[in-house]
Amino acid sequence: MFVQTNSVKSIKNYFRTKLSERFSESEIKLIESEVVSLRLGMESKSLIGLDDQLLSESDLLYFRSVVKRLLNDEPFQYIVGNAHFYGLILDCDRRALIPRPETEELVDWIKESLPISFHGTVLDLCTGSGCIALAIKSVFPESSVGATDFSRETLSLAKQNAQKMGLNVQFYEFDAKDENAYQLELGEKKFDCWVSNPPYIPENEMCSMDVNVLEYEPHLALFVENDDPLIFYGKIAGMALKYLNSKGFLFFELHENFADQVALLAADLGFINVEIKEDLQGKKRMLKAEKL
Repeated sequence: MFVQTNSVKSIKNYFRTKLSERFSESEIKLIESEVVSLRLGMESKSLIGLDDQLLSESDLLYFRSVVKRLLNDEPFQYIVGNAHFYGLILDCDRRALIPRPETEELVDWIKESLPISFHGTVLDLCTGSGCIALAIKSVFPESSVGATDFSRETLSLAKQNAQKMGLNVQFYEFDAKDENAYQLELGEKKFDCWVSNPPYIPENEMCSMDVNVLEYEPHLALFVENDDPLIFYGKIAGMALKYLNSKGFLFFELHENFADQVALLAADLGFINVEIKEDLQGKKRMLKAEKL
């Protein structure tokens, strides 16, 4: 057997022995807490004092497989099948990107920018797992929220999350770069807020990406061609002029190296009060603009 005994304590020691070269002590504690509590169907706080609890052989094999997958650089969120985002626990798999903490900062900015009693209309473009749309709906339950993605598989995950969270979001399947698709899908609808975290990493930056991202997360949701890295921003901002109400907001998550260019693009299109905001790491990560 790969552990001394089939106890919870032995599994914790196994995690620390195998993962110490790849993960910090705090990361290992988080991993073992989430994995063990998930497997045993308990809240993590309920594990305190359970070091001597005995585990089944299938439990032990499961924990060994988790370690193996982690050592093969598979993202932890894909292994456990969920990700925490803005107070929500969303299903998470290779159909969509893993929600990032900096995207929570974008949701925070949206929350701060809209009235407390906001009950208007919001559209999240390139929604992926649905994290932004669902977070906004959870914060503003009286709002009408829509979300788009070009991938049917990705939308199926977003819909799955909406159903799981009990949040009513309308989903649209179309490519945000296809100007004709907006009319077909949105018709004459008008919105008070548009937000997007689109693909924005040039393909030539692949070589600097972490293995766990390159090997597991969907490339179409990450990368754009080197010769047109702002393609999504230009298309979405251009269409926002048609579909946003007067005084409506446009929010983007940004590539820090192109933040100023996106701001200029928005201003040139006629948006006012264009503002860039840094994330907690000091990177130019978010943009807000207002339609006249």
